[in-house]
Amino acid sequence: MRIVNLIENTEGKSGCLFEHGLSFYVETNLHKLLVDTGASGAFLENALRLGIDLGQVDTVVISHGHYDHAGGLTEFVGINPRAKIWMHRLAGEAYYHKSGESERYIGISPQLRKLDQVEWVESNRWIDEELFLFGGVSGRKWWPSGNRELQMKRDGVFMQDTFCHEQYLVVSEGGKKVLLSGCAHNGIVNILDTYRELLGGAPNVAVSGFHMRKKGDAYTQEELDIFYKTAEELKKWDTMFYTGHCTGEIPYRLMKECMGGQLAYVHSGEEISV
Repeated sequence: MRIVNLIENTEGKSGCLFEHGLSFYVETNLHKLLVDTGASGAFLENALRLGIDLGQVDTVVISHGHYDHAGGLTEFVGINPRAKIWMHRLAGEAYYHKSGESERYIGISPQLRKLDQVEWVESNRWIDEELFLFGGVSGRKWWPSGNRELQMKRDGVFMQDTFCHEQYLVVSEGGKKVLLSGCAHNGIVNILDTYRELLGGAPNVAVSGFHMRKKGDAYTQEELDIFYKTAEELKKWDTMFYTGHCTGEIPYRLMKECMGGQLAYVHSGEEISV
């Protein structure tokens, strides 16, 4: 299995663009697929620089309904109108970042809801013997504190986003299982607990942002405790973790001190060995 980061927040492989967004290319025996498409078409340019032909992609999975994970989808469809796009039914709702009186739309473009090739997912779904989608994560253990500023708007009323639109992909090949998540808004520990309930055991590899990043370096003691407790819990899993995007430099460094070689950062343009 080949996994390549096509776009991420930080500079990685020489010549590759980077932005606040996330996209992975995954190649298996049966599939060439994308997990998320970044905030813009920059991931397409990186794919060209890396020698990856996205015109051959047959499957796209959008992890949740935020622009930085689906913003490049329109440009992708321009070069590949055939790939099936798997998106949670609730990913098309109106999502906002709201802090005090400030509000900013962070949902997907309404035009994406009209694409013919979108397959709307409402529950756990086996796509085939290699690909399994699941959601429905209800646990709230060590829920990322940054979620509190993320809301949805219905009938003109703001309410806390519960991230029911978030879904996770499990890729199985050669006896190994890889879990791919976007931001893990529901909390990586809760996601893993749900994985174990559904599939048993642990994934060999988990690739996910941890949504711990915030502007500035002023983390509260509560937030620091979440970083440490999450790291201690992840150490118990027989899993190699790769992270980036929304995890943040300080949370990553603190978790790395705890987890050692069990945790690695994947930068823009870099490849993960499975």
